[in-house]
Amino acid sequence: MKTYVVSGAASGIGAATTALLRAQGERVITVDLRDADVVADLSTPAGRAEAVAGVQGLTDVVHGVVPCAGIAGATGVDSALVVSVNFFGAVALVRGLHAELTAAKGASVVLLASNSITGMPGWRASVAEHCLADDEPTARADADLAESVMVYPATKAALAWWARREGITDEWIGRGIRLNAVAPGMIASPMTDRLLADTEIGPLVEAYPTAIGRLGRPAEIASLIAFLLSDASSLLVGSVVYADGGTDAMLHPKAPEGWDV
Repeated sequence: MKTYVVSGAASGIGAATTALLRAQGERVITVDLRDADVVADLSTPAGRAEAVAGVQGLTDVVHGVVPCAGIAGATGVDSALVVSVNFFGAVALVRGLHAELTAAKGASVVLLASNSITGMPGWRASVAEHCLADDEPTARADADLAESVMVYPATKAALAWWARREGITDEWIGRGIRLNAVAPGMIASPMTDRLLADTEIGPLVEAYPTAIGRLGRPAEIASLIAFLLSDASSLLVGSVVYADGGTDAMLHPKAPEGWDV
């Protein structure tokens, strides 16, 4: 039995991933604001430290981390909060458990990016740059200059690029820790329900195209995450895997936009 850590485990993709891994006989330590093994707020440095300490109090070895906790960009949502939770909360949890991941002698981290990276034009690229520079105060200040709907893709792009940049380094793959990311499209979840109910963003969500003609299911993304956590994906390092029912291929059949920041 292996031990995994999943944040945002109370709902959506995090809950589906937790359920699947446990059904496979694995141990999952959950992190969330409620209904979790470790209750902590990943939006603040203090909360992140509490999350890491809480996990460390439960295990000395972590075979994989899946930071699913995130906030969608929508009307009235604090743009700076999106930055702190989506990027800095995720990265802090992974970094904080580096020693436990190393102790597994073969571990995997799966970050949650999004196909909004290429599917939404005009998002605030400077926020992604500040995230990658590990400058949370500047990233938050820059995010406050834009609507959260344009900040959300920036945080997800930063996670994808962080996985690619850091995944090939001695600090991570050199210690036997594989970093990868998944980029889901629209997934049927409480987060998507809130977006659909948004009078400004809802119509855009409804118009989002897919080749399969439906929203994705949390269990479908969970299956991909479980594969990336497993030894069967041992050749994948620094990869960003799109799972969006064909949306990105429909919008950009040759060259996806948005990767030249």
